[in-house]
Amino acid sequence: MMGMNPRQMKKLMRQMGIKMEELEGVSEVVIRLPDREVIIRDPTVTIMTVRGEKTYQIVPGSEEVKPILRISEEDVELVMEQAGVDRETAKKALEESGGDLAEAILKLTEG
Repeated sequence: MMGMNPRQMKKLMRQMGIKMEELEGVSEVVIRLPDREVIIRDPTVTIMTVRGEKTYQIVPGSEEVKPILRISEEDVELVMEQAGVDRETAKKALEESGGDLAEAILKLTEG
């Protein structure tokens, strides 16, 4: 296939039932795992369809891995009770403290 021009290559791929298209305007792709998210920003995304099966190829511009913070309802209730705040304020404080109960309570009760 070396030396084949792009037009011939596309024709051959079409004959083999292979279709490729690039998705335009993709700003990010997020892959969610049980304990983290992989965020791919400004990717080049190509869809290759072979006999009805789609395969996505993602070439990252930049990549970020974020751990997923799971905050239990019991933790939210404890912070609400100890700091005397509403549910939303308690949850936000827990998120900002990385789930650290003591830090969230101190943050809400100081000042």
